[in-house]
Amino acid sequence: MTLLYLVRHGETDWNRARRIQGATDIPLNDLGRSQARETGDLLSRRRVTAVVASPLVRAAETGAIIADVLGLPAPLQVPAIAERRYGEAEGLTGTEVEARFPAGTPVPGRESRTDLVARVLPALADIARRHDGGLVVVATHGAVIRAVVNHVSPDTEAHAGIPIRNGSIHSFASDGGDLVLREFDDPIEVESERPGTFDFDYQNALESEAGGRD
Repeated sequence: MTLLYLVRHGETDWNRARRIQGATDIPLNDLGRSQARETGDLLSRRRVTAVVASPLVRAAETGAIIADVLGLPAPLQVPAIAERRYGEAEGLTGTEVEARFPAGTPVPGRESRTDLVARVLPALADIARRHDGGLVVVATHGAVIRAVVNHVSPDTEAHAGIPIRNGSIHSFASDGGDLVLREFDDPIEVESERPGTFDFDYQNALESEAGGRD
């Protein structure tokens, strides 16, 4: 069995301002780097065998910091686990999204959740195959993690009400087949949900709105 620990990148200035990032390449801020180091410290309780990361700088740096804390090689960058693309909504706040794209208005260039899952799941399966029997940290993004959780666990309440905060850890298992969501009661996951940090849905108006229009 291979374990995949999906980690949301540390905070950026756009996260703090609640601007939608998507494919826009925004770096970590100082708090985000601190969050990545703290996540690395939490993961040092596990026997991690490798770290991989999205190539977007906020995730790539998060992965690099975690790998350094764990004494592992620099992360392999995997383009298919980059954040969902939000097209013309990128850079906007929730208020600006509502003004420019009222409910029901398509957002030009936005990647559908179906397309997001279609590119992310095969990449995660490939990572699991390449590291068979290991524990791999995957430094990625909020919409990626949310989509994977919702896809592999659509009929359970295991993740209901659990925010995806910067630096948080969400664990999955692969036993030669599909991913399976593990319990969120692992002490790593509990301690990674720190008060005073914004969760993904709060930061991203297009993901938090009722029904999550696609």
